[in-house]
Amino acid sequence: MTVLVRGMTEADCAAVAGVRVAGWRFAYRGLLPEAYLAAMSPEEGASAHREQLARVGERGAHLVAERAGEVVGWAAFGPDRSPGAGPGDGELYALYVRPDVVGTGVGRALADEVAARAAALGYGRLSLWVLEGNARGRRFYAKAGFAPDGASEPWEVGGATVVEVRYAKGL
Repeated sequence: MTVLVRGMTEADCAAVAGVRVAGWRFAYRGLLPEAYLAAMSPEEGASAHREQLARVGERGAHLVAERAGEVVGWAAFGPDRSPGAGPGDGELYALYVRPDVVGTGVGRALADEVAARAAALGYGRLSLWVLEGNARGRRFYAKAGFAPDGASEPWEVGGATVVEVRYAKGL
């Protein structure tokens, strides 16, 4: 089935929030506290996505992936937020797909479109942060051309501390 990747609109915010919550619950089960994952709210997330979309600016984008007119994935990128990052450094802030479409090419379509749009905006490098224990996510990003660059940092979420590792690739 064909995947259409396009710019996100305000009308997509509720669907994107649902994708994000479902994606977190699927990807982070066993890695983050279950109570934290269970308490995530798509309704609250939709409001946050509206705010993020309004602030995206000219150096980034929020994208959605559609199948048969239904939003099944979401990605967002923009300038790298790391200290010392240069103007040619971009960051993939998020990439999530509904659990029922994992492994069907939706994530790859989003990753490819993010890389193409980031390169078109003048970014020469794209980085991302992924949980160290997220083996599925790390394999996905490696297949998309990203590799660990040696950076890692702790992240406190839901009362637990986990480690994120940074992956990067040239564009």
